[in-house]
Amino acid sequence: MKAQILKHIAPIDKMPLEMVEMPTPQPKPGEILVKVAACGICHTELDEIEGRLQPKLPVILGHEIVGRVEKLGAGATRFNIGDRVGIAWIHSACGKCRFCQSGRENLCPEFQGTGCQADGGYAQYTVVPEDFAYPVPARFTDSQAAPLLCAGAIGYRALRLTSLEDGQVLGLFGFGASAHIVIQVAKYKYPSGRVFVFTRPGQKEHQELAKKLGADWTGATGETPPASLDCAIDFTPVWGPIVAALRALENGGRLVINAIRKEEIDKDSLLELDYSGHLWYEKEIKSVANITRQDAREFLPLAAEIPIIPEVQEFKLEEANEALILLKKGKIQGAAVLRID
Repeated sequence: MKAQILKHIAPIDKMPLEMVEMPTPQPKPGEILVKVAACGICHTELDEIEGRLQPKLPVILGHEIVGRVEKLGAGATRFNIGDRVGIAWIHSACGKCRFCQSGRENLCPEFQGTGCQADGGYAQYTVVPEDFAYPVPARFTDSQAAPLLCAGAIGYRALRLTSLEDGQVLGLFGFGASAHIVIQVAKYKYPSGRVFVFTRPGQKEHQELAKKLGADWTGATGETPPASLDCAIDFTPVWGPIVAALRALENGGRLVINAIRKEEIDKDSLLELDYSGHLWYEKEIKSVANITRQDAREFLPLAAEIPIIPEVQEFKLEEANEALILLKKGKIQGAAVLRID
């Protein structure tokens, strides 16, 4: 099979992914072999490539996978050959620890990330334990479904963790693949609420997409919104929006940080947290760590019900490096997806 392999850590502008021919993996007992049709591109891949998140090396990246079951491992019975399935960031967990037993398998010490500790979807085929694959609603094309499996599912988890109530104000910092899905969930579940979107200065196309999807106000990070935020979600790879979000929060508000890793702080512009301005009055900060299977199981049917139709830009598998460079520059509108078949 063809696959894009990451063999060493390097800046993405060095185009470190290499297209190779390699043996097609075979499913072990309880696993399924999936012929990949589409794989979304996530900022987490940039973190892996550039070393902010350490993957096994070499590794096949990609954890927003849509494809069809090609082969069943011994004892695998949940799917039939030809079924369309999705694979998300959670590749496996131990199933035995106190976190797994309490439905918090995202915190399992043996958590395995698809495309990180286990090979992912930047390839023509991949394998996964059958319990960590999900039916994909027929409403979506392969490319539309791909970003729902991470950008959508992790954004859904972040939204739940805000404890947002209808009628409140939600702030979204950064408006890429995940945020452009979350806004659609928020407008559907909390119709009396307002959503304010903050982007990089000058990202007019992102702001226009936000308005198209129902944003009640858009502006640049650091600008003063028309009302304080009851809750906020930070989707960005940098530190500045955290400070801006905390300052914009209402008393008792909660900021959820939806990022696995942040980029290094520029030592010449160290961030300063002012206790009275940023943290006083019982403001809260909560991070998101991975997703659970339940997040994907709940979110995919909800996405079909709303329906959420992601904005996608398609690329060939051979163009993975170029697509990731565009992602880092903030030039992807909506979500980027590799078409594999």
